[in-house]
Amino acid sequence: MILAARSAFALASLLLAGTAFAATAHGPPPLHLFGQLAVSPDGSQIASLEAEQPVDEALDPTWTIRLRPVSGNAAPAMVRLPCQGPECVPSALAWAPDGKHVAFVLRQPRQTHRFVYVAQTDGGAPVKLLEFDGTLGGLRYGADGALAVLATAGAHKEPGATQAAAKLSGEIGTDEDEQRIALVENGALTFQSPADLYVYEYDWQPDTSQPGHHRFVATAAHGNGDNNWWTAKLYALENRTARVLYSPPQRQQLADPVVSPDGRQVAFVGGIMSDFGSTGGDAFRLSLDGPPATPPVLQNLTPNLRASIASLSFGCGDGLMATALAGPDAELLRVGDGADLSHPLFAAPEMLSGEQRGLGLACGGGTAAAVAQDFVTAPEIVAGPPGRFHPLTHANVGRALPVTVRSLSWRSDQYDVQGWLLSPKGIPDDMAGPKSPMIVSIHGGPSAANDPVYMTPRDETLFLLQAGYRVFLPNPRGSFGQGETFAQANVRDFGHGDLRDVLAGIDAVERAVPVDDHRLGLIGYSYGGYMTMWTVTQTNRFRAAAAGAGISDWQSYYGENGIDQWMIPFFGASVYDDPAIYAHSSPIDFIRQVKTPTFEYVGDADVECPLPQTQEFYHALHTLGVPTSFVVYPGQGHGMRDPADRADIKKRTLAWFARYLAPS
Repeated sequence: MILAARSAFALASLLLAGTAFAATAHGPPPLHLFGQLAVSPDGSQIASLEAEQPVDEALDPTWTIRLRPVSGNAAPAMVRLPCQGPECVPSALAWAPDGKHVAFVLRQPRQTHRFVYVAQTDGGAPVKLLEFDGTLGGLRYGADGALAVLATAGAHKEPGATQAAAKLSGEIGTDEDEQRIALVENGALTFQSPADLYVYEYDWQPDTSQPGHHRFVATAAHGNGDNNWWTAKLYALENRTARVLYSPPQRQQLADPVVSPDGRQVAFVGGIMSDFGSTGGDAFRLSLDGPPATPPVLQNLTPNLRASIASLSFGCGDGLMATALAGPDAELLRVGDGADLSHPLFAAPEMLSGEQRGLGLACGGGTAAAVAQDFVTAPEIVAGPPGRFHPLTHANVGRALPVTVRSLSWRSDQYDVQGWLLSPKGIPDDMAGPKSPMIVSIHGGPSAANDPVYMTPRDETLFLLQAGYRVFLPNPRGSFGQGETFAQANVRDFGHGDLRDVLAGIDAVERAVPVDDHRLGLIGYSYGGYMTMWTVTQTNRFRAAAAGAGISDWQSYYGENGIDQWMIPFFGASVYDDPAIYAHSSPIDFIRQVKTPTFEYVGDADVECPLPQTQEFYHALHTLGVPTSFVVYPGQGHGMRDPADRADIKKRTLAWFARYLAPS
């Protein structure tokens, strides 16, 4: 498996020299999936969420909790959940300070309530600590053994803007969900944060001077939780009162607050970010030592870093540890006093994920753990001191995808831009040979990046590769991976500069491998869906396109979506104050230039990119006689959670490209 820096691609090549998958008498074994990891406080054990990928892609997996020693000297133990099946979903793993039990949230079949259970590491059935009418997440133990959770009483929907929206009814804006910090005590919740404050992320602030006294540091905002993360501030919380520690400037969002073990400082990621959970920016540190009336001292620990910090932790050893995306590489860095940012502890073109979505680690007792993977090498758990990982699992050994991967770099305007070219194994790269079709896939965000994550049958990139297409995954300006200047380079310029980057990247690909420029396709979802709609109004270079949950008119979008606060950092003003900057990047204003056949789809409960945006684009193309197809998926939010709907999208997308990109 993935053992050390720069080993991932060498390993993938080794695996690909044999069969594509480890065969059994009945075909390839199911892919083993890994979710959240949690490391015990002494660094000796790892709790993990794991499942087998169903052969039928229209089914959801059944998740389990496993406990295994970091030494790897014993088989993992499985926690006996009180329910089974794909509707029995554990989450939010948290180790107690004594390392003898693990708490978790559980969603059970046919239950609208949520539950908190605790499982002993020496076996036995988990014990129920709490049943709650609302949503639960973010379990964290304090040093004194108290258990905190993020709770939303009587929630109208699941937390997060990607979740399906609740139907609008009654007087709007008078009954908002508020996610609060609470303690799990004697089968009930004792709320610790104010009732009018929505808490996104938090950490305990140790207070050894007052045993039993509970303090927290959190990112939070007043009002609607889906909408206001982009204006969240850093707060100190205790006794249901909140004190602002830091109010960020307009182009900075806050993520991943972590408090030092002595409680004297808090670190967080700050930068322009378009989605909660998609984290990138610089690492900041704030002193918590001064009196409440004294403004705390703020320090940027990574100024001018040509990388995007994705997560922070004090539990991986001495000092503060960060994960970062630097071009194609995932890096581990020590940040803070005397740290040498030019020499990461680890750097490799792969993905490491741990306690949170995206790039990150799970840490405890000086041990780091992560799920390691790349485009072709299936995920496994690795663990050890930061940067000196050893493989802990071998669940997917022998499984590798028959795909060739290249990281490409090119110049566009004043920027160095990076992207990935994926090709079905066996397609010749001889420039004198036959040319192949290619699909360009533009990522969402825009503050995100195409990362080297192992492709499953549900991944659009894999099914396009299996159909014989090369797939190009550019990371244009606005993406993470090259620092804050690059991440902010599309502010007030959506679509224009990033499209120039994409087109220059296609030129770079065509100089490297034989691609048929007359059989180019384009695909994208969310911001990638917007970029697809925008691109076909600006160029006729593509022969077919597929836009998922896109945006056709930034002016009307401002009043239709449930998260308009995200637009202020990127456009600089509201649509009511500067409508021209919104029109500057709206596909609908250039709609008569479209000639490219375009397939569009969206969920009818999408909060982030509402249905009318796609409907408006389809209506225009249909009226103007441009070949188009439009599908609405009932009950689906921005996350498109239903496996059957995702399978239908796959089938329709493949048919659309086959129709227009087949050889003449």
